[in-house]
Amino acid sequence: MTDRLITHLRHVDLAVPDFDKQREFYTTLWGLTPVAEENGLVFLAAEGSPEQYVVRLRKDAEKRLDLISYGAGSREDVDALAQRLGTAGVQLVSEPDVLQTAGGGYGFRFFDVDGRTIEVSADVATRQHRRIEEREAIPVRLSHVVINSPDPNRTQAFYEQHLDFALSDSLIHPYAGELMKFMRCNPQHHSMAIAKGPHVSLHHVSFEMRGLDEYMRGTGRLLRAGTRMVWGPGRHMAGDNTFSYFLDPHGNTIEYTTELEELDEDAWHPSVYDVSKPENQDQWGTANPFEELVAKESFNDVDRGLFVAPPV
Repeated sequence: MTDRLITHLRHVDLAVPDFDKQREFYTTLWGLTPVAEENGLVFLAAEGSPEQYVVRLRKDAEKRLDLISYGAGSREDVDALAQRLGTAGVQLVSEPDVLQTAGGGYGFRFFDVDGRTIEVSADVATRQHRRIEEREAIPVRLSHVVINSPDPNRTQAFYEQHLDFALSDSLIHPYAGELMKFMRCNPQHHSMAIAKGPHVSLHHVSFEMRGLDEYMRGTGRLLRAGTRMVWGPGRHMAGDNTFSYFLDPHGNTIEYTTELEELDEDAWHPSVYDVSKPENQDQWGTANPFEELVAKESFNDVDRGLFVAPPV
């Protein structure tokens, strides 16, 4: 196991045209808590997470992924990573400095190989959080983010070389080839995954629930509200986690999950799962069949924010 400078996933920031509708969905239906709001920005926390916020929404004329944020252990680690990336020719969006967003901290931003804006930060103030109670069907924390890439091998190599992510498992199909690579930055099976898609975009954002009962209650709440469920409820083979995928008001795929596998990194060896075998997609056999139309739902729109830093 390597000594990584990145420790965990912090938050995912989205820009949307219909800000009010998106805010209403994520707060009243999905179960996040607004903790700060100003000038077309809202910061949304998960009640069980010490992170200041797990989703940031920003009002913009165009839908885009603003950035993905990861934590580092210290200011020294932030500086070391920025120096490493700069020396390797990775384009920095900003140099390490005090952050002006909720919770403050010290960090910097850069473009990954596909043009996404990535933020790494340390010393962000811990938010007062609480234990999620039995039957309370709201997210405990942000679980993972999955991104689409036309060249998953290139994207994988970038995150392995520059950020010390490690491959946990892969999904393949006999005719389509490699479909997804599950990448970790800590013992959690994946904090990020890279899906093969026709263009660079956000595939889905996943939120951890307290347990199976809360996961199912949350899934039911969304279904009763008429929210479009893309796929689920079921249980994956890779990661051994549950899944219910929905579409938010702007067509981003978001997931309720629970019980994502924790690995012994020193002993772990990646597996390759053939998804033409139904049990490798859904161990339970309860989800709707995974076919081409389901897969296309998570291709999402072409991201208009590539190699363009968000304004805040």
